[in-house]
Amino acid sequence: MAPIIQTRDLKKQYNPPDGPLAVRDVDLVIETGEVYSLLGPNGAGKTTTISMLSGLLQPSGGEAIIAGYNIATDPIKAKQVIGVIPQEIALYPRLTGRQNLRFFGQLYGLSGRALESAIDEVLEFIDLRDRADEKVEKYSGGMKRRVNIGVGLLHRPRIVFMDEPTVGIDPQSRRRILDAVLELKQRYGMTVLYTTHYMEEAQELSDRVGIIDHGVIIAEGTTGQLIQMIGELDQIILRVDNQQVPPAMLEQFGNVEGVTSVNQQDGELTVRARRGRKALPDLITIANNAGVHISSVRVQEPDLEAVFLHLTGRALRE
Repeated sequence: MAPIIQTRDLKKQYNPPDGPLAVRDVDLVIETGEVYSLLGPNGAGKTTTISMLSGLLQPSGGEAIIAGYNIATDPIKAKQVIGVIPQEIALYPRLTGRQNLRFFGQLYGLSGRALESAIDEVLEFIDLRDRADEKVEKYSGGMKRRVNIGVGLLHRPRIVFMDEPTVGIDPQSRRRILDAVLELKQRYGMTVLYTTHYMEEAQELSDRVGIIDHGVIIAEGTTGQLIQMIGELDQIILRVDNQQVPPAMLEQFGNVEGVTSVNQQDGELTVRARRGRKALPDLITIANNAGVHISSVRVQEPDLEAVFLHLTGRALRE
């Protein structure tokens, strides 16, 4: 079966020929029913990529195939299978939640019982039945986000593009949105292309992650595959301030099971180890026996943030 989303050498340059190249030669292959996250900092090219895939922006080069349709040459059929949930709230504040859904449903071509049934189903899905007849201007930011999601689901799309849907909302609303993404896959079998700069979201939601930076996908795979790139070692950081650390103690650290390296710099000992939390009690015992006071302990387990740092030399949120 062919991938439901496929791009080849997709690129976008603003104000050619001298303007910035926002997306460079992006190749995506996304299977039906997959949750695929584009993970990267602001300005990495995530929104530009989704805008090209949804037909809002004309690519400067390459092509995008959506459910078998070329978005450039057959845009109407391609758009019929897509639901787009933009980063910005796109609602009418003086209409109620239900009225907003009805308006956008009519734009999708829905009417009569089919429209009202779709509205009821969406309100149930986004958990806003009890507030559906209040004006959107009275909603919290999280509730507006959920209505925004509902609009993109009214026509039961096969593919959903979600562009940074949890930016600027409270933790409870964020949790509801993340649960909704998982339900779209598990209950409805939808394919979700999800953009975020929150590493923990990509790690929780995704079947696969594409790490994008400066318009280029620099790594791709499951979370496990990406973490393997940095060796799956934990970092144990022991703060010893400016104490004199006996060389024999460092040698003993190196003999602890799972420890692969020990470095001392700027009042800290950095120990790389497999299963760092298991090694930690032995390290503390050795330090105590050597008379070295440990003022703080941090265990950094490998995650997508560490992968991004490894690949780019800077933190994801910089």
